[in-house]
Amino acid sequence: MSEVPHYVLYEHAVGYALMKIKEFEDAGLIIQEVDASIADVSKFSGIIKLAAFDPFKNTEAALENANAISEGICNPEYLLSGLAHADLINFLESSLPQKKKKLILGVNDSKLAGSLTEANVGIKLVFGGVVTEILRGVRVHFAHLAKDLPHHSLAKAQLSLGHSYSRGKVKFDVHRVDNMVIQSIALLDQLDKDINLFGMRIREWYSYHYPELFKLVPDQYKYAKLAVTILDRNKMHENENLLAEITEILDGDEEKAAEVVEAARTSMGMDIADLDLVNIERFASRVASLTEYRQRLHEYIKDRMNSCAPSLSALIGEQVGARLISHAGSLTNLAKYPASTVQILGAEKALFRALKTRCKSK
Repeated sequence: MSEVPHYVLYEHAVGYALMKIKEFEDAGLIIQEVDASIADVSKFSGIIKLAAFDPFKNTEAALENANAISEGICNPEYLLSGLAHADLINFLESSLPQKKKKLILGVNDSKLAGSLTEANVGIKLVFGGVVTEILRGVRVHFAHLAKDLPHHSLAKAQLSLGHSYSRGKVKFDVHRVDNMVIQSIALLDQLDKDINLFGMRIREWYSYHYPELFKLVPDQYKYAKLAVTILDRNKMHENENLLAEITEILDGDEEKAAEVVEAARTSMGMDIADLDLVNIERFASRVASLTEYRQRLHEYIKDRMNSCAPSLSALIGEQVGARLISHAGSLTNLAKYPASTVQILGAEKALFRALKTRCKSK
């Protein structure tokens, strides 16, 4: 914004401050003055002066105002319009000059400017540009501009409000059930990648000793379980229950179990040292346990999705629904999205590639 405000609003943990600005004809001049005086409080005081200050009554009032400005989360009884808190409206009406038609007030946030406009405060509001530079200087020198306030009180107020505001944010996030869904689906996707990678590694490793097993049992989980059960194919005769254990792993398929045992006896794989077998067994056990955990996690996601978004789960399935929630950031955000946005969630790369090449996406 090129216009120079007459006043700027500064929100501090102890209250609202209205800062009066020395008159400048051009916005470029005040930016130069602020930049030149930012390190010298005496020079900065010649440009900006404290016109009015309204302290908060207590920490609860400070938290209400902070929430009203940042998120709009406060008691409707204290809310006049949008994000504009009643305390702020009253402060501006009592502190600004009566003739407000040509008055320009600078605020730090565009949303706050919009809500003050909706509240009909009767003044012109600007933000960004010059206002940002001015408020940067006010933030640095506020303790000197507000001389009646002790420095330790300012620091304590900031610390107290910061803790209260953060505590409220954390509690708010904890009660969001969709957070668990978002984290779980991200973990599920990572587990899928890891299991595929580790499954390929155990196949390559154990195939030196028993290369035929991969063609007989392509399933990664069953392959890892069989690798742990068989281990050294030259010592299979020592385990009397080996065939029954293999049959159980293969879901009762006795013919396939017999093929596995017969192929192990006639395998053309190389002999392998006991130390190598120990490491193969440990790694295969980890792959199998990861796969089992992945199955339990999938059931957990189904339960959570049926709990927090049953309609979405019934419509498109638990995993796809969970991925949509993850891409949107929350179930609330997903519900607010238009159909055109939901359509491209997770397919942004394909969309932009199709737009760039001007061809149909697959």
